[in-house]
Amino acid sequence: MKILSSFTFILLFAGVTLNAQSISDHALGLRLGDSDGFGAEISYQKSLGTANRLEVDLGWRDSRNFSAFKLAGLYQWVRPIEGNFNWYYGVGGGLGSADFSNIPNSEDFGGLFIFGAGNIGVEYNFDIPLILSLDFRPELGLVGYDGFSDTLDFDIGLGIRYQF
Repeated sequence: MKILSSFTFILLFAGVTLNAQSISDHALGLRLGDSDGFGAEISYQKSLGTANRLEVDLGWRDSRNFSAFKLAGLYQWVRPIEGNFNWYYGVGGGLGSADFSNIPNSEDFGGLFIFGAGNIGVEYNFDIPLILSLDFRPELGLVGYDGFSDTLDFDIGLGIRYQF
C-alpha cells in the first residue's frame, strides 16, 4: 500500500510539473463587450508567478439604461488546457461612475458605485506575442449609487492583448 501511495504521489507531482506554464510578464490591450450594450476597456495584465496574474481594466460602458466609467481589478489563476490554450478564473472588484441623464423621464442622474466581480475565461496564446481571450465576468453592485446596489451584471468580453 505504501508503494502504491508513493507511486500515485510521484505521478501526480510529475503531471503538475509537466503542466506548469509560463505566462508573460506584461500584456496590454483591449477588452470589448458587455451584457446589454457596448463596452470598451484598456486592459493590462501583470504576472505574479508562473500561474497567477493581476488584471486591471479601465473602460467605458454604454448600455440601454446608463453609461458608466469603470475601473476593475482581478486576481487570476491561469491553468493550461492543451497546446496554446489556457483557462483562467479569478476574483476582484472595482469602482465606477454611472450617468442616467441620457434616459428620458429619468429622475436618477447617476453617481459613484463599488462592485465585486468574479471572472472565468479561456485564452489562446499565439506563437507571436499576441493573446486572444473570451471571458465571463459577473459583477455585483456592493456600495454606492442606488441604481447599482444589489444589481448583478453578466459581463461577457473578448480581449486582444500584446504580450511583452
